[in-house]
Amino acid sequence: MRRPLRALMAAGLLIGGSLVAVALGGNASADTQICEQYGSTVIGGRYVVQNNRWGTSAQQCINVTDSGFEITTQNGSNPTNGAPTAYPSVYLGCHYTNCSPGTNLPVQVSRISSATSSITYRYVSGATYNASYDIWLDPSPRTDGVNQMEIMIWLNRQGPIQPIGSPVGTTTLAGRTWEVWRGSNGSNNVISYVAPSPITSLSFSVLDFIADVRNRGAITNSWYLTSIQAGFEPWQGGVGLAVTSFSAAVDTGGTPPTTPPPTTPPPGGAACAVAYTPNSWNTGFTADVRITNTGSAPVDGWTLTYDLPAGQRVTNAWNATVTQSGSTVTARNLSWNGTLAPGGTASFGYQGTVSGAYSSPTSFTLNGAPCSRS
Repeated sequence: MRRPLRALMAAGLLIGGSLVAVALGGNASADTQICEQYGSTVIGGRYVVQNNRWGTSAQQCINVTDSGFEITTQNGSNPTNGAPTAYPSVYLGCHYTNCSPGTNLPVQVSRISSATSSITYRYVSGATYNASYDIWLDPSPRTDGVNQMEIMIWLNRQGPIQPIGSPVGTTTLAGRTWEVWRGSNGSNNVISYVAPSPITSLSFSVLDFIADVRNRGAITNSWYLTSIQAGFEPWQGGVGLAVTSFSAAVDTGGTPPTTPPPTTPPPGGAACAVAYTPNSWNTGFTADVRITNTGSAPVDGWTLTYDLPAGQRVTNAWNATVTQSGSTVTARNLSWNGTLAPGGTASFGYQGTVSGAYSSPTSFTLNGAPCSRS
């Protein structure tokens, strides 16, 4: 789980009368200690290690080595039916504008020929935590803010904690069986893979998990892989937990970098059109939405985004996965209606509540490109 990386302003913290070093960037040598809330440093010239104490005001410190990190102080304690205290982690890619040195991420999934990673953990007893591996994806090549899709791999779960959402079945990936959970935390969708027993080390293909999420209709090959992260989510305790080694590599098979797709339509107009048909009453409304592919190429997977006027809130939907964050609505295709041939259409609908006078949204984007109204 990740939260905003805030500006790092202090070079040290005075704790109990002694100075505690805080890393603010550059390469870490062995035994670099980070206690600053969102402090980070670089190891191996290619990975970022971050303290990322986002869920508590209590102190947390990590000791960074040349191959990973260890939690040395963790004074936070959160209820197990809520969010964890932090996500100390090591990553490749971009996290809230902080990109690892020389990374080729974000990169479009369709361009990735291989994505491999290896992780080794050290666990402790008597604490409540998970050992989680995060894979982040978004329809755009963004390097800041919240991505729309989070893949979580739970290699260890200690205590009465559970992933976001609810279980939807099991699957076999990386030669192991995983319990699959699916849900949303209100900011992004989450699909979690939970190991039935602790795994201390794993070498695997990241693409296998991305492909499984794609096959569930949650993303398409046009989405972008933005970061690969591994660490811990502690709820209570956790001193001694460690990532002792981490590696990750994303290969595009020698394909040269390409300019990200334009966010404005090409000459001749947008390649999509949206018809929005509402029916409102005093405190509620329904809306039928029809998307038409007006371009000459098929659309393989679609994500429609738009802003609802103030006072409107989606409560349930059909024929699409519809989520709302603030005023922004994101509608994604299901497994059976993700392909739009030239001239083809897809329709979905939803019900919502309204406070005050009703009005309809005025602009829509499909896979990042603006649509015309029909």
